Amino acid sequence: MKQVQLITDGACLGNPGKGGWACILRYGEHKRELYGSEPYTTNNRMELSAAIEGLKRLKTSCQVEVVTDSNYLKNGITSWINNWKRNGWKTKDKKPVVNQDLWTLLDDLVAQHRIQWEWTKGHASHQDNNRCDELANRAAREQITNVSAVAVPEQSCNE
Repeated sequence: MKQVQLITDGACLGNPGKGGWACILRYGEHKRELYGSEPYTTNNRMELSAAIEGLKRLKTSCQVEVVTDSNYLKNGITSWINNWKRNGWKTKDKKPVVNQDLWTLLDDLVAQHRIQWEWTKGHASHQDNNRCDELANRAAREQITNVSAVAVPEQSCNE
């Protein structure tokens, strides 16, 4: 099984407001940067989108290390989601789960891989996390999307 590293970040100018997500996929010596935007969204939706967009690019089942500075993303997918699904997508307070559409999509993508979730402190010493922060904020500001990184091979686990 191929080993891939996926580094993610999301940003929002206002919350809600203009949003951006970014991720970096690393496989061997290959690196691919992806980023995108939404005109009116939340930071949490952008954090989820970064992970989703990265995982969507993997063509076969992989061993994936996901590095995120979002406890919402990490805790949601590794812990909270089990109770949400068991409770019909309701929180412990019997309220609908916020961002259920993205959690459902992420859950489906996660099921296709063996994933290890790692938290890193944001705006600190993790170079790729800092780059994702830069790209996500740029995407939010400029409302741009780049899902075909220039001069970087298509990320795939069957390379």
